[in-house]
Amino acid sequence: MKEIHLTELAGLAGQLESHSPWLTITQEMVDAFADVTGDHQWIHIDVERARRESPWKSPIAHGYLTVSLISKLNPQAIRVIGPSATINYGLNRLRFPSAVKVGSDIRTRVELLSVDQVDDQRQLATYKTTIEIRGEDRPACVAETLMMYVA
Repeated sequence: MKEIHLTELAGLAGQLESHSPWLTITQEMVDAFADVTGDHQWIHIDVERARRESPWKSPIAHGYLTVSLISKLNPQAIRVIGPSATINYGLNRLRFPSAVKVGSDIRTRVELLSVDQVDDQRQLATYKTTIEIRGEDRPACVAETLMMYVA
C-alpha cells in the first residue's frame, strides 16, 4: 500500500500507481450479492448448471459485485492521509471486459489520473482502476473512479 498526504497528491498525477492485495471470489460472496440485489440468474448461483452450460464452465461473479469491490480494494492500494472526509463521488467509463469465475483471485491496479481543486476545502481525484484476474490477460473491470477529498 502506498500512503500519500493530501497536500502531495496533485503533484503525483500521472505517476502514482499501486496494487491492492489479491482477494478470492467465493460462491458465498456471489450468493450473498444475489440475495441482496435479487439477481439470481443461473450463471451466478446454479453451480452445477453453470459447470455444464455456461461458456466459462463455472459460475461467475456479477459485474456489479466485481465493481462494488473497488471500495474494499482501492483503499488497500492507496491511502490518502490528511482529509477529514473521503467521499466516493462516482464512476466514469465503466467496462467489464472479462468475467470473474468463482474461485478466481482479483486485485485492483490503481493509477492517479488527475486531481482538480473544487474549492478551498475539496479536491476531486480521478483514478483509473483496473480489476485484474490472476492468470488472465484481460481485466475483469476498468473504470475511472472519482474520490472527493475534503480538507
